[in-house]
Amino acid sequence: MATDSRASRKAPTIHHYSESIEDLDSEIGSVEYASYMVQIPVTPDNQPALLNGNTQRKEDRFVSNSLFTGGHNCVTRALSKEKVIESERSHPQMAGLKGSLCAMPGCNSIIMTNSQGVDTLPCECDFKICRDCYRESLQNGNSICPGCKEPYVEQDLSVKAVDGKQSFHTETRLLRNQSNTNEFDYTHFLYEANKSYGYGNALWPKDAADGDSDGTGGEPKEFVEKQWKPLTRKSNISAAVLSPYRFLIVVRIVALALFMEWRITNPNEDAIWLWGMSIICELWFGFSWLLDQLPKLCPVTRIVDLDVLRDKFETPCPGNPEGKSDLPGIDIFVSTADPEKEPPLVTANTILSILAADYPVQKLSCYVSDDGGALLTFEGMAEAASFASIWVPFCRKHDIEPRNPETYFNLKRDPFKNKVRQDFVRDRRRVKREYDEFKVRVNALSDSIRRRSDAYNTRDEVRALKRWRENDNDEFEPMESLKIPKATWMADGTHWPGTWTVPASEHSRGDHASIIQVMLDPPSDEPLKGTEADANSMDLSDVDIRLPMLVYVSREKRPGYDHNKKAGAMNALVRASAIMSNGPFILNLDCDHYIFNSQVLRDGMCFMMDHNGDRICYVQFPQRFEGIDPNDRYANHNTVFFDVNMRALDGIQGPFYVGTGCLFRRTALYGFEPPQEKDKTGCCSCCFPRHRKVAGAASAAEIVPEESRSLGMGEYDEEMSIALVPKRFGNSSMLVDSIRVAAFQGQPLADHSSVKNGRPPGALTMPREPLVPSTVGEAINVISCWYEDKTEWGHDVGWIYGSVTEDVVTGYRMHELGWRSVYCATKREAFRGTAPINLTDRLHQVLRWATGSVEIFFSRNNALLAGPRLKILQRIAYLNVGIYPFTSIFLIVYCFLPALCLFSGQFIVQSLDVNFLVYLLVITLTLCGLAVLEIKWSGIALEEWWRNEQFWLIGGTSAHLAAVLQGLLKVIAGIEISFTLTSKSSVEDGDDEFADLYVFKWTTLMIPPLTIIMVNLIAIAVAVCRTIYSTIPAWSQLLGGVFFSFWVLAHLYPFVKGLLGRRGKTPTIIFVWSGLIAISFSLLWVAINPPSGNAEIGGSFQFP
Repeated sequence: MATDSRASRKAPTIHHYSESIEDLDSEIGSVEYASYMVQIPVTPDNQPALLNGNTQRKEDRFVSNSLFTGGHNCVTRALSKEKVIESERSHPQMAGLKGSLCAMPGCNSIIMTNSQGVDTLPCECDFKICRDCYRESLQNGNSICPGCKEPYVEQDLSVKAVDGKQSFHTETRLLRNQSNTNEFDYTHFLYEANKSYGYGNALWPKDAADGDSDGTGGEPKEFVEKQWKPLTRKSNISAAVLSPYRFLIVVRIVALALFMEWRITNPNEDAIWLWGMSIICELWFGFSWLLDQLPKLCPVTRIVDLDVLRDKFETPCPGNPEGKSDLPGIDIFVSTADPEKEPPLVTANTILSILAADYPVQKLSCYVSDDGGALLTFEGMAEAASFASIWVPFCRKHDIEPRNPETYFNLKRDPFKNKVRQDFVRDRRRVKREYDEFKVRVNALSDSIRRRSDAYNTRDEVRALKRWRENDNDEFEPMESLKIPKATWMADGTHWPGTWTVPASEHSRGDHASIIQVMLDPPSDEPLKGTEADANSMDLSDVDIRLPMLVYVSREKRPGYDHNKKAGAMNALVRASAIMSNGPFILNLDCDHYIFNSQVLRDGMCFMMDHNGDRICYVQFPQRFEGIDPNDRYANHNTVFFDVNMRALDGIQGPFYVGTGCLFRRTALYGFEPPQEKDKTGCCSCCFPRHRKVAGAASAAEIVPEESRSLGMGEYDEEMSIALVPKRFGNSSMLVDSIRVAAFQGQPLADHSSVKNGRPPGALTMPREPLVPSTVGEAINVISCWYEDKTEWGHDVGWIYGSVTEDVVTGYRMHELGWRSVYCATKREAFRGTAPINLTDRLHQVLRWATGSVEIFFSRNNALLAGPRLKILQRIAYLNVGIYPFTSIFLIVYCFLPALCLFSGQFIVQSLDVNFLVYLLVITLTLCGLAVLEIKWSGIALEEWWRNEQFWLIGGTSAHLAAVLQGLLKVIAGIEISFTLTSKSSVEDGDDEFADLYVFKWTTLMIPPLTIIMVNLIAIAVAVCRTIYSTIPAWSQLLGGVFFSFWVLAHLYPFVKGLLGRRGKTPTIIFVWSGLIAISFSLLWVAINPPSGNAEIGGSFQFP
């Protein structure tokens, strides 16, 4: 790896450009190459004049004030942006915020600022000077101000500039004492700073230690021996519920076996074709039920302890004497692709809930993937970053839940409950007013961008026409040849490098450059307090106003490349985040899924940081939805899947990954295997696992460089050494170097003998490295369209390509490697999102999921081909994922069987004898018993269970059948499948929340269930008339056929309600299609089997 030329290549060159409205027509004249800065840790020998997170060099500030672009065969450019949006910027971390420049000739660096971003001027003459120049004037200039040429006055500037530890006045005297001699006086430093040395290199206040009065002896009071406690515990389901549940499963399996044996040995000779079709369908239904039921044998419930998490990671200890947060970093991914179907206001609210999450600010980074490259999304995120400076401190000050402003201000409960601060009412009223203005600005962005672009385009057309006339080109170049591109313009008067409203070359949805914009700078390591209240602001003097880093990312797209939809966008974020922040854990969210519980990140971290957490690849949270109609007509809540199936899988090897609300371990996404673990058995061997030695991502010291070992990064095995090559991860050496760091930082604390692969306490308390242009330039490189060529991205690394349900495949690959996952269902819902409540949108959503399952079945990801590390019950669960759409074939046939019985006057059995009825009764009662016990241990409602059963039949007779046909076309004919995004509607004030429920949109998916309904209704009418007017009425056959017909119609009742709409009016097309198909089917049957035995069509049957 070290000898590979691609892995050892130099960092990319960054070209800095400054564009303004005045020089749009001119060529870029000045090019400045980025310099590299060596960051020296703060020590007594290295005491800067102002240790403040907002005191930055010009290059550091340049990162947030620049829009980085680049791509294939393109120069990486950093376009200076003095203005990102039209509104004012005030927070010191925000992009586009300009600071004053140093007045020293040839410097032009940003001058010193205090914690609120206000300029700090050390001299009374208000001469503007930066940190470095000020230090030079103190050390080499005899403390003379370069402006007024007078000595600096020792004034107390602690009010102007305080870094939380020392005043500006103290630091100035320290620098002067150091300037007199070349050596640093440690004794004087300790005296001036009021500090004393404790354990190791930690500095302790005198009153924080026991023993000697000088504070150098004894242990601090905080370092008392604490009893070790686990972060999580597993609560098994009560045996009084689980034992009968398992017993009923066994009873039903035996009953099904005996029933099928009786059915096969007792055919209906009078209607052998009915008997044959029913036997085939019933055998498949039994097999399908078995695949679904067996993984439910070991359901568990897990509980986290957040108090223990705080004690371990955020309280003083010998390894962390200052009690700084020792939690690992988290990178949160938010994906969006189309601002028309995914409104920027919805995405902005999700971003605001993330920025306000209860997690250490400096450990949190948010990345927004805009796969459409739209300026509308970009400016919407910039507006969200601006509003976050008000919303996030308000949430922290008053402990707001939920921290999505749209949801919070629309809560139908008393907002003042449990609020004890006297200024809450005033603060809430002000924030509500600011949010209303924010909504107006975001909703008006589309029109604002259009008007702005029209104005600039008109100006360019006028200029072009003027030049054409000045050059007298009337004879040589006609006016019609003047084609000015209809560009999309940014707020600072420059071209948007992404997708234009009017597509053009290199500016369309499938052809645009890479874009990275740091919306919010990485926060400082120390808390940053706000200002006191005045007439127009909140009192934030006791509130930390820092914001997590926020980054806008739009990967490069070019014609001829397969960009792999959402999976490709997520992999681009994985690489970009590894370069810029490298959080060892990744949380991915859809743009409409926001954080409903602000402590959810801590809940997930309890599992990852527990003593066995190093074997967990991801923590999956349940999906909860809002905006669903009270009756949940189409089972949008999907509670049976999330509260029954997923909880049951947690007792085996872990739940599926379902696309959003999932906290990943970064090294698991990289395709590494879990660390070695001794063989152990679970509940009833819970899967009869086959173990083999697993080479982990953290063993074998011979490949770790000496400098890495000195950082405590542990030992890494040969498997990781072989894997860290450009052929697997690409040619970015920075990306490859970040992998070991992420693996080390993701390890749990080594505070117990049961922790085999742990890190020492306090290892993650150091501040993060500054974000420099060369780092962002490398991030531009790794999101280029060519980067994944000849690598394993999408095959064995990252999100897996090749299926529209890339989420299930990605989780399957991790389980196949031996990882386990965990299901975290918190008491307060973790996330909330939106779901399509319209029938057509819901069917299309189910169609996409089912099509992905068919693709999985016909691919190498079929669970039958999995390795031995996938446990047997987990294998069955994944096998069911690929098989369940094929049930639709048998389900449609079975739904027509009652009508065929009624038309023919026959039944699936010769007669309704006692054996048939007893078997049917036992199977039905065991099914009902299992449903009751599932409701008992999962906590779902009976109505939810019944809605799930109804939509299972609706989806099985419509979307699942279409998915099977599409999957077969792709496998046999190679026809690719494309799907449109599900619209995420944002309900405006005063609108009907459930208006979309009654909107009818025609789709061919409705034809099969419509036909089933019409045919069964006609069959019931025909059978009743025949029985009434027959000489010898066959009431038993009529009863059996009518019972099964009503069973089918009862399941399709929500489908019928969806067709009727709000006022019960069904479109004419419904009656046309269903009537034609039903009449055709009935005539075909009459032709095959005339009612009176006449061979002619219609026979001699007549109604009285």
